[in-house]
Amino acid sequence: MTSKRTGKAIGWSIAFLVSGILLSVSLYSALASVVTPAGSFLLAALLQSVAMLAAFGAATWAIGLRGAGLTPGDLRWAPVRIGLPSLGRGVLLGLVPAAVAMTAAVVLGGAAWSHDGGSAGEWLAASLQTGAVLLPAALAEEVIFRGVPLVLLAGLIGRWKAAVLLSVLFAMAHLLNPGVTGLALANIALAGVFLSACFYLPGGLWIATGAHLGWNLGLAALAAPVSGVPLVMPMLDYEPGGPDWLTGAAFGPEGGILATLVFAGVTAMVVRQVRNGRQG
Repeated sequence: MTSKRTGKAIGWSIAFLVSGILLSVSLYSALASVVTPAGSFLLAALLQSVAMLAAFGAATWAIGLRGAGLTPGDLRWAPVRIGLPSLGRGVLLGLVPAAVAMTAAVVLGGAAWSHDGGSAGEWLAASLQTGAVLLPAALAEEVIFRGVPLVLLAGLIGRWKAAVLLSVLFAMAHLLNPGVTGLALANIALAGVFLSACFYLPGGLWIATGAHLGWNLGLAALAAPVSGVPLVMPMLDYEPGGPDWLTGAAFGPEGGILATLVFAGVTAMVVRQVRNGRQG
């Protein structure tokens, strides 16, 4: 591979990330000036996700498709008739590890739930509302970290090296999250590798987005913090138990060694599927 081609791929990747970030900030500021998110965490999160999705969608078109010459197939965009079922499979692929990690915390770390007085109907409504906010956030992050840069860098250094590199950046994007620790960042990076592996399954971006959503929604619906961010859920209060290094404490399951083991196991499973040819 020529140094010229290498330089172009790296240059396009950097341009994608930088332009997307700058445009995201500008769009969020514009949206927040029209729809004031003050006092509503979910609304602020939704506006941020919409801004990121619009910004990096534009960067994907301008830099990935037009500039770097990638195709929708290169970016693993499947038609809706294939994508929607893949999204559903991805949600299950994320929900199950989340449930396993939290069940293990109950058995091994004394984690527990208590009833806070809300009803099952309120819990269901809040879960659906939270899912509606988490979906664009998951899609935006997948477009950023499992989109143009992954495809371009994979052509230079191979899929898995590119996945690890971008997963480190994915973890670094969570540096300012409440209560973040070194173990939490390592787990988020490992989650990034898992999602990158999902990206190479049939369904591509759809299944990766679904897995991302499934993990986050699984934690949120069971009243656990998501990457350090507490999401209030009617009917349930979650006590993580301990020790902190095992269960993740206030950061949520992603801050504990149980999540490390779960992510390692599910990542190995998906990587094996990809290597066995189930990548579409």
